[in-house]
Amino acid sequence: MSGVWTGLGWSALMLAALPLCLLLDNLRRYRTPAPAFGRPSLSVLVPARNEEANIAAAAACILASRDVDFELVVLDDGSTDATPAILAAIPDPRLRVAAGAGLPPGWSGKQHACAALARLARHDLLVFVDADVRLAPDALSRMAGFMQRRDVALASGFPRQVTRTWSEVLLLPLIHFLLLGYLPLARMQRSPAPGLGAGCGQLFVARAGAYARAGGHAAIRASLHDGLTLPRAFRRAGLMTGLFDASRFATCRMYTSAAGVWEGLTKNATEGMAKPAALPVWTLILGGGAVLPPVLLLLHPSAAAALACALGLATRLILAWRFRQPVLSALLHPVGVAALLGLQWAALLRAASGRPATWRGRAYTAQG
Repeated sequence: MSGVWTGLGWSALMLAALPLCLLLDNLRRYRTPAPAFGRPSLSVLVPARNEEANIAAAAACILASRDVDFELVVLDDGSTDATPAILAAIPDPRLRVAAGAGLPPGWSGKQHACAALARLARHDLLVFVDADVRLAPDALSRMAGFMQRRDVALASGFPRQVTRTWSEVLLLPLIHFLLLGYLPLARMQRSPAPGLGAGCGQLFVARAGAYARAGGHAAIRASLHDGLTLPRAFRRAGLMTGLFDASRFATCRMYTSAAGVWEGLTKNATEGMAKPAALPVWTLILGGGAVLPPVLLLLHPSAAAALACALGLATRLILAWRFRQPVLSALLHPVGVAALLGLQWAALLRAASGRPATWRGRAYTAQG
């Protein structure tokens, strides 16, 4: 039995070391873009469905952008709240507001809205921004600068996630842990393989011609997780995608309650981690590297288990320092990973039972 405990300890240590090693390498490549040279032109495209709590602040931030020429196009996607009235009261000629058409069968709401926005855009650089994102005045210039310096068709940035409730603190910082601890950016930058495509649905910038060539949002019309599916659609079309750190010029508070966190994360799960073939593997990798070490430390203390705990904590503390995340989230790393895996399994079981995901008052099956 002693050999089993020893084997578990060394396995946990190796699984805890993996994300730390990859993180240290990835941080050299995951950088904040420099501002653009010249004065680039962009179309900033915002889908808005019942965004009365966000749309005024989002528009004000975008309209305060400097060193770029831009238009702001907002699509009111069937809002039943004050969103249209708030937009109508903004007296800025750079803002255009369009009314969304009815949602056709087979489409998710956001993808349909973004496809319509792309057709309305006048400039070559398309910036898709969620209404809960707040951009700094230099954000558009930096995103354009990234596209000027990189030979990519689509790029995405991860804003700094604002967390206040316990569920946000526990789960949302894991976004950077999963991205930088398990995606090899060096390989992603060299290979067009679709499986290496990744992004954040909150913030995308695309070249209009490449967007059309890849099929745009129509290529992922049923998707609820454009952060993964849109970059992969571009890569399937033979187009490279990129990632940049947006945490210094963009912030986002995705959810404001435990119910919102649950609904939002489970909505995305079945197109990401919560697939029948993938989730058992992720459970072994994440559970073995984050949840198993403290369990071993309690049940059968060893140097390997202690070092595995220390490596997991070090990984999260580096992320907390680099991306201004709550230290409490790092300290609760095993609990957060266990909660994330529980959420993923719940999403998988929900999809298997045929129950739809819900978002913005619409219901979607796992197949869209």
